[in-house]
Amino acid sequence: MRIKGLGKSKTVYFIGIGGISMSALAKFLSLYGYEVSGSDRARGEETENLAFYGVKVYIGADGERIAIQKADTVVYTDAIADDHPELCKARQLKKKLLKRAELLAMICAEFPHSLAIAGSHGKTTCTSMCAHVLYSARVPFTAHIGGQDGTIGNFHSSGLEYFVTEACEYKKNLLQLNPQTGILLNIDKDHMECYRDEQDLSDCFRQYCTTAQTAFVCADDEKCLALGDFPSFGIRNPLADYRAVDLCANGEKYAFTVEEYGRPLCRVKLNAIGRCNIYNALAAFAGMRSFGFDEKEIAKGLETFTVVKRRFEKIGKYHGASCICDYAHHPREIASTVATAEGICKGRLYVVFQPHTYSRTKLLMKEFVGELRKIKNLMIYKTYPAREKFDAEGSAETLSRIVGDCLYAENVYVLKTWLKKTVKDGDVVLFLGAGDIYYAAQYLLKELH
Repeated sequence: MRIKGLGKSKTVYFIGIGGISMSALAKFLSLYGYEVSGSDRARGEETENLAFYGVKVYIGADGERIAIQKADTVVYTDAIADDHPELCKARQLKKKLLKRAELLAMICAEFPHSLAIAGSHGKTTCTSMCAHVLYSARVPFTAHIGGQDGTIGNFHSSGLEYFVTEACEYKKNLLQLNPQTGILLNIDKDHMECYRDEQDLSDCFRQYCTTAQTAFVCADDEKCLALGDFPSFGIRNPLADYRAVDLCANGEKYAFTVEEYGRPLCRVKLNAIGRCNIYNALAAFAGMRSFGFDEKEIAKGLETFTVVKRRFEKIGKYHGASCICDYAHHPREIASTVATAEGICKGRLYVVFQPHTYSRTKLLMKEFVGELRKIKNLMIYKTYPAREKFDAEGSAETLSRIVGDCLYAENVYVLKTWLKKTVKDGDVVLFLGAGDIYYAAQYLLKELH
């Protein structure tokens, strides 16, 4: 296969190849005949997985690396600094340069049927659900997932008929895509460093929806409804085109009947935990119906989905207490995840939250404080700064001080001492955040055992 946008390129070099989204793109190119290599700051799970696809991974940045000199095209992410030595070298050598989103759009354009999932929350889970429907239906498809699905990982390809991917709003990257079907799960105040204001954010999502041949939006989200007259899905809104009714729960696993334009279609029994997954499943259902899939076929595929790594993932037990990790790093996500945990907790619920970036914490300080003050047993862990420099106003220490009735941990040993003294059988320990809290939790469990 040759991607039109890559022209005559045969060799591609990725800067930041270990990222979940980047590694999936690298796997795709390697699988379909391109010579692929790349670099990252450190070894990790994805850099190791890439070896199975014949991808050479270098550790550390080196502008004099021969692989860069040989490459026809260099791909990089928005997280890469403008003065990155490998990016500077590629410019000096006048290589073809592509941002991650540009390459993703080129790949998407090669498929006769494409589905992109956008929204402030739930993209990865909904994308995985769509992939499970396609996998179950045994049709030729490719899935590009921004997380690790419990069954197929972050990438799967059995053919070039259907393509499913995430449409990320960071720096308006979703506008690069022109999918056959677009889904918009919700709109929330996030990544605001990339937008003038909330209106600019909504306008971006509106443009995304209008560029898709068909777009489904959440009928229970007022900001989504305000975008215009698009087909919709929802639970509460009786005017939703795809609606979940007759809900029932068993241990936070929900079953419901799908109505299509007011007509009952089929019963869906989810094996994924959390009420929020009803919306993800409904969105996936609507998207698959736009491609003409049978309702029972869709329901069967949705029921095979269980978990995405770091999305309410049970990582082990300590003293009989269940330890669960979730990617929640926004106030709305925290509220949803804590509610799910409370639904399955027989004892006490302990929450460890790691803020992700100083700018987000600073911007949403009021909202974070409002949600975190509702939690009885709370530990706030040091900020994961990502690409940002220290800002005291948006730090975890400042957040913990404003929240008041909570503890603060600068390192994993403070967490260890706290949990050893407190947790008992039947309790739940919830680790929340999009940073390195996941790895801290895994290390902590090993240390405790």
